[in-house]
Amino acid sequence: MPRILSAWPDAVINLAVMLVMVAVIIQYNKILGATALLAWALLIWFAHERRKDREKKFNEYSENVIGNFNDMMYYAMTKLPEGIIVVDENGRLQWCNSVMQDFSVVTPQQGMDIDEFWDGLIPENILTLAPEGNEPPPSEGEYSVKSLRHREAADGTLEEYYRHFLVKYRHLQANSDYSRMIVLFAREITSYEDLKVEYRRSRTAIVYALIDNYDEVMQGLTEAEKTSLLLSVSEILEAWVASLSGFMRRVSSELFLIIFERRALEQAVGEKFLVLEKIRQLVNKNQLQVTLSMGAAVAEKPSDEQSMSELEEKAQVGLQLALGRGGDQVAVNIDNKTQFFGGRAKAVEKNTRVKARVMSHSIRDTMSAADEIFIMGHTREDYDAFGAAVGVALMARSLGKPVHVVLSGWLDSVEKILELLSKDEAYRDLFVSANEVLISTALEPLLVVVDTFIPNLVAAPALLEKIKKVVVIDHHRRSENTIKNPAISYLEPGSSSTCEMVTELLMYFDEKIRIGKLAATAIYSGIVVDTKNFAIQTGARTFEAAAYLRRAGADPVVVNHLFKSDYETTLALAKTKAQSAYFEGGLVVSYIDKIIPNVQVIAGQAADSLLRVEGVRMTIILFQMKNDVVGISARSTGDLNVQVIMEKFGGGGHQNVAGAQVKDISIYDLRKSVVDAARKYIVENDKPAKTN
Repeated sequence: MPRILSAWPDAVINLAVMLVMVAVIIQYNKILGATALLAWALLIWFAHERRKDREKKFNEYSENVIGNFNDMMYYAMTKLPEGIIVVDENGRLQWCNSVMQDFSVVTPQQGMDIDEFWDGLIPENILTLAPEGNEPPPSEGEYSVKSLRHREAADGTLEEYYRHFLVKYRHLQANSDYSRMIVLFAREITSYEDLKVEYRRSRTAIVYALIDNYDEVMQGLTEAEKTSLLLSVSEILEAWVASLSGFMRRVSSELFLIIFERRALEQAVGEKFLVLEKIRQLVNKNQLQVTLSMGAAVAEKPSDEQSMSELEEKAQVGLQLALGRGGDQVAVNIDNKTQFFGGRAKAVEKNTRVKARVMSHSIRDTMSAADEIFIMGHTREDYDAFGAAVGVALMARSLGKPVHVVLSGWLDSVEKILELLSKDEAYRDLFVSANEVLISTALEPLLVVVDTFIPNLVAAPALLEKIKKVVVIDHHRRSENTIKNPAISYLEPGSSSTCEMVTELLMYFDEKIRIGKLAATAIYSGIVVDTKNFAIQTGARTFEAAAYLRRAGADPVVVNHLFKSDYETTLALAKTKAQSAYFEGGLVVSYIDKIIPNVQVIAGQAADSLLRVEGVRMTIILFQMKNDVVGISARSTGDLNVQVIMEKFGGGGHQNVAGAQVKDISIYDLRKSVVDAARKYIVENDKPAKTN
């Protein structure tokens, strides 16, 4: 037994002191001293025997504990359900316990590279030492690993599955004479990860489904025909919901509430909501298709924090988003990201102007309460944005309000009409630059945004941030990125142009309003441009708006003059068309790889011109706007939705006319990406719809 653990040295000191005391007693009394000496001798014998006995027991205890400890260590290293691996700094296996053989894909052997038996077990940053001057990697830590495995299914085939592990690691190096080692402890957490997946897939999803053209399809039907059509819609929806193990209840004649689990919503997403196609096959006696719009949202928070009211609100917002994009589609809020499906049917023009009249009165009331009014469209204004801004300015002036039309720095497209208006005394002070505009001391300024709803595309984004009360007037299909909380949002994807919408607002704004020849021509030119001279996206209300403007003095001769191009522009247009490429499915793509004047106008004209070629259904022109910005101008004949494609590149627009601006990419790389996206969309769009 080690001397440091023995009590014998202390006992010897005590016995020595006692012997001195016995010697003193002997000096005074021999008999008493002899007795004390005998007692002292017996005490020595007892202490010696006691020491020997305790030493024997301690040795037995030590031998027993050490022997068991070795057994326990061996059991922990080989039998506990935690894999242990020791690798060198090059990632080669030095030792592992038997549990790792069960965890690994193949049987590990000493000296084997770890990726040979378990690819991805050790991240590269754990093995790699930090370069000189950088902070070294942590000497210990943990991370999770997902390993793909294969097993035999019930039918005899191999199926894939994943095993999940939590791995803790620690760097070891006894001293500089030894190489660095890394020890890893792996524990399987597959059941926990599977439980997390199951929890996530069982989250509640709320869906609102609306017959978005209910008034149109029911018009002129008898009660029996209405009931029959609604019954057909209900049967299709009920069959679809039942196939996904969901729950549905009718809220009103055209609105349905559906509740799913997330797994069912993901299945519907995977099928791209084929129920829309089944509903679209229903027609009324006038051969008008029934279309359905949906807004869906799925819960992401833990159950103790989940608010059903928040989830329902997200579903409502999704439904309004789908309707704002023209209907016949689904807006799904999943993982806090909105995805869109459907949108194959054209946006339907409303038969009445009831909404236009209501909106006109609301805008009038809002303008009346404002002290100063600012109007702007999107950056690089076209004739639709410019004409609509002029029309809204007429409304504000009729109320006697100070008004300014804010223009961006790129006016190539509208410089001719701007020059004509600027020569007129009535319009000379109306237009201001986005770089020069200042908000006055007005207590209630109002901003009206026309022909766009995307915040970063407006002519003056800083002005949008400063003015709190905003009115949005636009005909483009709505996307997720939109101006937040506008006082009035007037979106009509069924309209040919924003100028058409503004013209209808003028009809109901004030009977005494006087438009004037120049203003009427500016607004009229916006309709002409967006309808491609009344060739596409044109309804009865479009011609009624055009007739109203003609009576107000719009001059088609002046409009024709505005659209004439110079010789250089004509050459650039011809070159753009000449280097175009045709792709199967009716797609034509071209590009302008040099920065030239009026490039956006040329791109739009080239896209319009190529669209008139027989068999062409979609045209896309890419053009260099700046050294680091490439623009895209896209057009379609109507059966393809170019807005969906442009949204993939951060843009948007209308079903027939859309565009985007992409930074930090070459025009040739972007061309390849655009062609791939457009061709994929055409293939998906042209697939025969599944009906069962």
